[in-house]
Amino acid sequence: MALKVLVVDDSGFFRRRLCEILNSISDVDVVGTASNGREGVEMALKLKPDVITMDYEMPVMDGITAVKEIMRAQPTPVLMFSSLTYEGARVTFDALEAGAVDFLPKSFEAMSGDASKIKRLLHDRIKEVSRAKYRMSGASAPAPAAAPEPARPVAPTPAREPPKPAAPTPRAAEPRAKAPPAKPETKPEVKAMKTRRTPRQDYKVVLIGTSTGGPVALQKILTRLPGAFPAPLVLVQHMPASFTPAFAERLNRLSQLSVKQAENGEILKPGWAYIAPGGKQTLIERVGAQARVKILDGDERLHYKPCVDVTFGSCAKMFPGKVLGVILTGMGADGREGCRMLKESGSVVWSQDEATSVIYGMPMAVATAGLSDEVLALDEFAPRLIDGVG
Repeated sequence: MALKVLVVDDSGFFRRRLCEILNSISDVDVVGTASNGREGVEMALKLKPDVITMDYEMPVMDGITAVKEIMRAQPTPVLMFSSLTYEGARVTFDALEAGAVDFLPKSFEAMSGDASKIKRLLHDRIKEVSRAKYRMSGASAPAPAAAPEPARPVAPTPAREPPKPAAPTPRAAEPRAKAPPAKPETKPEVKAMKTRRTPRQDYKVVLIGTSTGGPVALQKILTRLPGAFPAPLVLVQHMPASFTPAFAERLNRLSQLSVKQAENGEILKPGWAYIAPGGKQTLIERVGAQARVKILDGDERLHYKPCVDVTFGSCAKMFPGKVLGVILTGMGADGREGCRMLKESGSVVWSQDEATSVIYGMPMAVATAGLSDEVLALDEFAPRLIDGVG
């Protein structure tokens, strides 16, 4: 069966264009539209969609209030559309905390132009977001296909660029008829399970990589850590450049830790958490016994900016055996090769479990590769960090 989508947006143009694009996708059906949050809640209860796309600024009832109402009455995966502004970022984080699964930038220019790129993006994002429905209902989600093993990335240096990823396979033309969904693939065996507790030790840096579901997960972890946490934390969250400053300010306001967006050349200090800037690559250098941030524009061939693999890989080289790498909820496999480099250098890796991940993609990629020393539920990370970091 096709995924049923409800579109909620007060802009008639955006609503119509989004419906046109979604209805051109073979395994997606727009089952209804609403022009304000109140209508969106009513339509959600009536139509029981698999995914809801939601604007945040609407008359009668705004998007955040609508998300809260939907989560109380009938939990449904919500994909927010947000403007790429400071205010848009702030409201987006409120929506994610209220229960929305993920967000996309709201661009009228993209919607009015060539639809092929936005079509692929929407299809992939809605398909992934729909998996959160099973976690909301307590059922088991169909397992995503295991991500293919890419060439191991090398942290960029002046003498060596990261390897160029393979070009994507061109998509075939979409059939007009709604095609039946493919049978879910068998879930890959998780090689590393919660079998042992890694000993307490001193780490030069704690690295945390995440994507979908990450803003809420990071907030839950950081707000439970003491201000005198004995190691610096570097947080790599897939996020637009305009969002990371607002995210850092939010976490700084809510946490006992000091939180800021990382800046080029600064020395990492215990008790601080540094957000990797969106749209750039964050590397960790060694200066004597200290860790220093290096911010680069990065190679355009890398899909993610910031990229977890790049940050983790650079730190593995600088501080072998002295890094704790943590992979939280997120789609895809970014972080797997960085964690492999950490393990090969003698460092420790923890990953989030399936039950508490919004999207069990990134942590699954690490666990199925046998790279996780511990697999933890989201609520276990803060106490384990307090106990395990000397």
